[in-house]
Amino acid sequence: MIQNPKHIVISRTDSIGDVALTLPLVGILKKKFPNTKISFLGNTYTKPVIESCEHVDEIWEWAELQKLNQQEQINFLKSKKIDVFIHVFPRKEIAKLAKKAKITHRIGTSHRFFHLLTCTHRPGFTRKNSDLHEAQLNTKLLSPLGITKDYSLPELAHLAAFKNIHPLPSELQNLLSPEKKNIILHPKSQGSAREWALENYIEIAAELDPAKYNIFFTGTEKEGLLFRNFIPKKPNVFDLTGKMNLYELIAFIKAADALIAASTGPLHLAGLTGIYAFGLFATQRPTHAGRWQPLGNKVYILEEKIISNPTQPLNIPLRDAMQALEQRV
Repeated sequence: MIQNPKHIVISRTDSIGDVALTLPLVGILKKKFPNTKISFLGNTYTKPVIESCEHVDEIWEWAELQKLNQQEQINFLKSKKIDVFIHVFPRKEIAKLAKKAKITHRIGTSHRFFHLLTCTHRPGFTRKNSDLHEAQLNTKLLSPLGITKDYSLPELAHLAAFKNIHPLPSELQNLLSPEKKNIILHPKSQGSAREWALENYIEIAAELDPAKYNIFFTGTEKEGLLFRNFIPKKPNVFDLTGKMNLYELIAFIKAADALIAASTGPLHLAGLTGIYAFGLFATQRPTHAGRWQPLGNKVYILEEKIISNPTQPLNIPLRDAMQALEQRV
């Protein structure tokens, strides 16, 4: 068992939702090793998400490391005096690099062949057929550090410590009404999940009482081009697609009351910020809510009652979503 590490690195170089579900590892490690430095290796675009965890001591951007030649990369890692390197997202080039830097303890799942050659600790567990949530599965990588507890989802949400959020710019804060419920609709997922039909989001914006609700459509500029012309022209409905960076989006989500989306990054951010997160999911494994629902105390899941063609939009009745929203927010 690894004892008294001075510096632990968590490597997760993929998307926003995956990073959000990895943040609880930082809280778990800080709780067990309060004096240990925790660094996080991630993508540049997920840096605002990583920064929001108050327990992360240092953030490294993989894109910046890639600009260095291999020897410079090795020298960088050696200079950091790392005891433990945890490959949460398996990536062969990073696994090889950690080995060449002669980091003493290198942890990676046993289900990647290249970890046989690059990792010193290979916990054996399977993700594909497991009944555990993704965030719970991530904790299995901590067993070489003597951490074998089975964590509940509420515990993991708390351990993510998603509290270090930037202030919301005044021009965005002024759009939010203290007299109304502020609802975010995030229709697209950049291909990361099966989506709900766009007309459902449009209908929600059209039907909700403008005296009680403000509606905000979010997404990238590219996504906004797909549906901007269909957004109802009402004084309580706002198009914010392409108008916020990720720091601002996180802060705006935290300041709102609820968000509706399929299984995509902003849904996970909503869960961690503590607002109502209405997640739209298929029931098929391995993309079902049991594996991928957001962490948070106000998460509400809407699933298909009848399994539809996986190439088609999610088959979730609009009335179910409207009823869930109006009853809870």
